[in-house]
Parts: sequence; structure tokens; C-alpha cells
Amino acid sequence: MKKQITLAMGNGGEENNELISKIFYKAFKNEILQKSEDAAVIHNGELAFSTDSFTVSPLFFPGGDIGKLAVCGTCNDLAMMGAAPKYLTCSVIIEEGFPTRDLEKIVHSMEQELAINGAIVVSGDTKVVPRGNVDKIFINTTGIGEIQKKGISSNNISLDDVILVSRDLGRHGATIFAAREGIELTTDLQSDCASLTVQVQALIEADVKITALRDATRGGVSAVLNEWAKQSNICIEVKEESIPVSQEVYGICEMLGFEAVNLANEGTFVLAIKKEDELKALEVLHKFENSSNAVKIAEVSEQYVGKVILLSSYGTKRFLDMPSGELLPRIC
Repeated sequence: MKKQITLAMGNGGEENNELISKIFYKAFKNEILQKSEDAAVIHNGELAFSTDSFTVSPLFFPGGDIGKLAVCGTCNDLAMMGAAPKYLTCSVIIEEGFPTRDLEKIVHSMEQELAINGAIVVSGDTKVVPRGNVDKIFINTTGIGEIQKKGISSNNISLDDVILVSRDLGRHGATIFAAREGIELTTDLQSDCASLTVQVQALIEADVKITALRDATRGGVSAVLNEWAKQSNICIEVKEESIPVSQEVYGICEMLGFEAVNLANEGTFVLAIKKEDELKALEVLHKFENSSNAVKIAEVSEQYVGKVILLSSYGTKRFLDMPSGELLPRIC
């Protein structure tokens, strides 16, 4: 492992996993942490518990801002464990000179997103640091949710499952990059930033047999699938032509040499569902605007255990590896 921290270690990919496993997991090793879920399952399986920090640049972007992102990020992590978000904490580090008007906009966005999730902020902390000691504003949110459906885990995926994705990929990463670099687009491309609690609760109410859920944030869908393949000792075979990508995102990827499966999302999740419930799950998801193009993208096999294979429409195969390098730092 490198002797100094690099930006690549925060990308949600290979370097990030190495940092976590060799330093944090090594020091904090315990049964709950080692499950490597989006949220910890605690209190005899009744509660989900998660924390996240947000440093996105720019703070305001098409489709959201750092405040909306902070609430969505933590509530979505809870939802991925079948939990309904209930209580959040909010800690904010603010740079001296930051406009109070911008802070009010950010907090208002948080207020709106909390209402969507049926959650409240019950504790917090505010720090103001001298100019130049932090880039404008950083936010940490921690959340607790009541688990509505027990047993959801990325360690339990089997040959009986199929893999779905809730919508088209890469919108958040592409939007942030375009905003950051001042790329003027003739389309209405915006981040997919959204709360996913309502969709997950609808799947639970429809009694869909859910094995695992994961929101595809840093590292994108490729990071999720690689983590799942290793955690469950399976092979995931992805049909490339089934992966939903909008023309706007595809264009940015073509221009900059990115792959949409590696780009961050903030309102897109991956599902491992029992085969017999595939159509039921898709029927539920298609009722929501931001998952109206949900689709099956992969099958589970034993061909190459611990690996993800990308199957092209030309009949060729290649490994879809965990993302690496400095793709897009400060994405969330």
C-alpha cells in the first residue's frame, strides 16, 4: 500500500477498498463491520445504522445540491437494508466567509428531503473554521432506520437470483463533471440524486423476494457488482446491451473515455431478486418516474467465482473489473 493518501483512495474503487481493508477494518474488526453492507444491522436485527460525509464540488448542481445529497445518501443507505429512515444527525463544517444565503438553501433542501423520507434531524454539530481550512462546506449525516424486511444482505446472493438496476446509469457523475468543467450541454442532463425509500418500501409491500440491495454511488454499478461477486462467492454475468445509459451520459463517456458503469449515481440502485419475482419487481419499479426504465442486467453463475463478466452483443466476453484511479474526486 502507498505511504501517502491519494485522491484515488476516495473513488469507491480498488484503491478505496484497499485503504478501508488494510487500515480501518484492520483496526475496527468486528462481525457487524465485516459484513460490508450499506448500513450496519444492529439491535437484534431491528435497526439499521449508517453514516456518510459529503464534500461534493460544486455545491449546487443540476438536480440537487450538497444538502439534498447528504440526506439522500444516508437515507438511501438505510433503505438498502430494508429500513425506513427515522432519525438523522447532521454535522457541518463551514468555512469562514461562506454566504448564509447559500447555507439557508442547503438546509432547506435537507428539510424537503427529510419530509420525503419521513425522517427528522434529532442532533447535530456546527464548526466554523478559518478561511482556507475547508472548501466552503462539508456535511456529515448519520441515520437510524427501522428495518421493515429482515435478511437483506449482499453476502447471500446465489444462483437463484437475477440482477436488476433501477434506472439508467451515470447521471450524477456525468452531471458533476460537466458542471465542474463548465461544459455547456444542449440537453437537460441532471443528476439522478433522489431518495429511494419509497421504491424499496413498495417492493417490500409487494412481498418481492429481495436478496440484496445496493445504491451505486462512488465506483458506480461496476463497483457494486464486483463487491457482490466477492462477498457471495459468485460470478455475475452482465449483458452489455441491457445496461441502460442515456444519450447524454453516453456522449460524455465517449468524449472523455469514461465507462457509464463506473460513474457515480445518487438515485440508482442495484437489486438481487429471486428469479421468480423478476417481473413482479420490475412492475413495482416501473410505477415510479425515476425507475420507469428499470431492467434486468445480469445473471448469477459459477463460471468465474468472485468475478464480473461483461457479455457483448458480438458474443465476446471480458472481465468487468473494479474501478481504479482518480476518476472523479469530490463526487459526493
